[in-house]
This record gives sequence, C-alpha cells and structure tokens, in this order.
Amino acid sequence: MSNRSIFATVETAAPAPSPRACRTLLRAASIAALVVAAAIAPLHSVDARPVTPRGDLTPDEKLTIDLFERSKRSVVYISTTERVRDLWTRNVHSIPRGTGSGFVWDEQGHIITNFHVIRGASEARIRLNDGRDYPAALVGASAFHDLAVLRITVPSNKPPPLPIGTSHDLRVGQRVFAIGNPFGLDWSLTTGIVSALDRSLDNDNVTIEHLIQTDAAINPGNSGGPLLDSAGRLIGMNTAIYSPSGASAGIGFAVPIDTVNRVAPALITHGKYARPSLGIEFDDDLNNLLRSRLGVDGVYALKVEPDGPAAAAGIRGARVENGSHLIPGDVIVAIGDKPVSTVARLQARLDDFKAGEKVRLSVLRDGKKMSVDVTLVAGR
Repeated sequence: MSNRSIFATVETAAPAPSPRACRTLLRAASIAALVVAAAIAPLHSVDARPVTPRGDLTPDEKLTIDLFERSKRSVVYISTTERVRDLWTRNVHSIPRGTGSGFVWDEQGHIITNFHVIRGASEARIRLNDGRDYPAALVGASAFHDLAVLRITVPSNKPPPLPIGTSHDLRVGQRVFAIGNPFGLDWSLTTGIVSALDRSLDNDNVTIEHLIQTDAAINPGNSGGPLLDSAGRLIGMNTAIYSPSGASAGIGFAVPIDTVNRVAPALITHGKYARPSLGIEFDDDLNNLLRSRLGVDGVYALKVEPDGPAAAAGIRGARVENGSHLIPGDVIVAIGDKPVSTVARLQARLDDFKAGEKVRLSVLRDGKKMSVDVTLVAGR
C-alpha cells in the first residue's frame, strides 16, 4: 500500500471517543443495568420500621412545655395599616404597614406592645391565640420608653393577663423565654438566658436605660412580646435586636418589667406619661456643640424656668451678652453618683425617680464643682 493510501485511511477513520465521553457511556450503561435488574428482581413486602420507645420527657422539657401552654393565650399578634392618598385619583385607602407582638396586661382588655410597632399606623388589629380578631384603640404611648398601650373589647372568654414579676433582682445566667410572632410565624417560643443587665440603647435621640440583654432569639415581629422567667412571670418586653443583617445574632434587648409597670398605669390613667422634670430647658445640638468647644462633658443648662424647682435650688442658666455672645450657665455632670454627658442620658437618669422626689446634682459653675439638691416635678 502506498503512503497516499495510508493517509487516506487515517483521514476517513472515526475519531476516538474522549475520556469524558467514555465516562458518560459507562455511567449510562450502569444505570441501564440497574434498571433492568430492578425490573426482573422479585418484589418484597417491606414493613415500616418499628418505633423505638422514647420514654418520658425530661423535667426541664415538661416545665418549658407547661410554661408555653399557660402563657400563649396571653400573647397577641398585632397587624397595622396606614392610610395613603392616591396621587392620581385622590382616593384614600389602607395598606399594610407592619406586624408585631403584644401581651394582655389586665382584665380590661389593655394590650402592651412597643411604640415602634404602632408608630405611623392609622389602624391596628389584634389577633388572639384562638383566632379571634378585634380592632384596637390606642390608649397612650411613650416613645421615650418604646411602650404603647392598646385596648380591645372581648365579649367573652377573655384571655388572662400574664403574671407580673420583677426585673431589679434578675441575675445574669437566669433562664428566660420569649414568645412572639417573628417574621409573621405566630406564637413562636425561643429560650435563652439573661446575658447582661442594665444595658443602654440609643434610638432617635432617646436613650432607653436598664435594658435586659438576652441571647434568646428575638427577630423582627418579636417586638412587643413578653420575656418570661422560668416561673412564667413577665420580666420584660422584647424591644430590639443588635444585628447588622436585621435578624437575630444572639443579642436581644427587653424593656424591664419594672419600667413597664411604672409607665403603663400612667398611660392607661392619663393617656400619657409625664417624665420627672428639673424645670430646665436643654438643647441636644447646642449641648454637643458646647461640649466640643469647651471640652467639658455634661449637660448645659440653657434656660431655667423662673418658678421651677431648679430655680428654687439656685441653678443658673445661660445668658446672652451684647446681643449675640452666649455665656454658658451651670453644667450638670452627674445625678447622684451617675455621670451624665448628653441630654438623652440626663433624661434617662431622671426617669429613675418620681415627681416629688429629691435628687442631688453635681454641677460645674465657673470651673468649680458643687452639689445642688432639686425636688423633681411632673413634666409637661
């Protein structure tokens, strides 16, 4: 055979399959063999696997289940709407705004929740654990404590209020239980411990003091729900999470029940909460400017009400010279033994007291430190 015939044979021959194609063919052949084997194999009757007896629940599990069963009727699901006007038709209609949690406070149908759950809403509805649904009326709110009181009218078979505990005697490490409606998943239970106490949280120029920190999972929708101790007593109201993603990262906060139990009765009785006042006007922006320029951490008294308690105690406010030159007055640097450096922190410290109580202020006047006793009054 000539060289030409050899090349012609090579050129017309089929190319060899690639390794990948070979593997594909082998895999297909294996599957076909399995199918054929299954088709000709005799059928066998297979029974369900026997169940291994579990045994009794642990005492801890029984306690948790009992706590949830006793408490869930007192937890509610809150949905809110807001009214908007169509720019073209000028018609007003309601659209969903958000959801949250709450809990029954008393036999009169008062519901406690977070202020931020109902903020900006025009309507709110309450759904009970048994599925009944009622419109809610706003009784009162305190943005300073992120707390609001709603009211519903339940004609029969009213849900019971939760038993009240205390928060001033909590210990880090205590077990806690949170019930709420995270992401709309109603009546969910999470557990954890008290991770820390007396935390502060700054929000919209408001400082909420004495917060309970917990690692119990708290997610959007849990806001306003109860935080319970192992006895099933209400010890706090879940209010916020610390998370860059907006989901639970193991750091949640609850308003302590001692605060709720002080503020809620005032909201129910008067529709508002009057914070204790010194009778001094402050300005947060100007205070920050003075702190920066003068290098003194504290709260600068701007205007002292003439008939107020601070004036009676001799506190001096700022004054203006030559029409434009501001001369700072007294600087409040501490209330009792607790320092204050911002207006929000001072207001939060005052909230630990009641109108009629006397507080001792540490004041800087012309560079000298002095103590002044002031009797608080109810603010406007």
